[in-house]
Amino acid sequence: MKNLLGLSLFLFLLTACESEKVVSENNLPNSAKEYVEAHFPSASIQQVVKERDDLKTSFDVILDNQVKLSFDKDGDCYDAEGTLTTKLPDSVIPLKVLEYVQKTYPDQFITDWEKDKTNQEIKLSSRLELVFNLSGGFLRIND
Repeated sequence: MKNLLGLSLFLFLLTACESEKVVSENNLPNSAKEYVEAHFPSASIQQVVKERDDLKTSFDVILDNQVKLSFDKDGDCYDAEGTLTTKLPDSVIPLKVLEYVQKTYPDQFITDWEKDKTNQEIKLSSRLELVFNLSGGFLRIND
């Protein structure tokens, strides 16, 4: 009986920790709304998905220009995904990364940018993926 109770509690916690639901734009942190307004002034928010996973909350925002943005619970953007034909605004890309791409790949533009705890990664219009450290120093081309 004790094992059954423990298993039930474990399953409850497991399912309670992982959920994803569509929410109103009003549920976004103010800094996330301000980010969208500042960097994508001509786009509007089409959908907001609040995700809770391993006790971490994040928000995925889809804009009407097909750009997808991911924000943490504080409203800090850590991921911006466009399409192969959608150039992300220069203001979204950290300056050192942007300068490196403009100098090294002048005929291409950045379509995706992602930041994690240790690195930043971008994808160019040629589908080439570049990895940078958090300070913007180039590390490698990602295969």
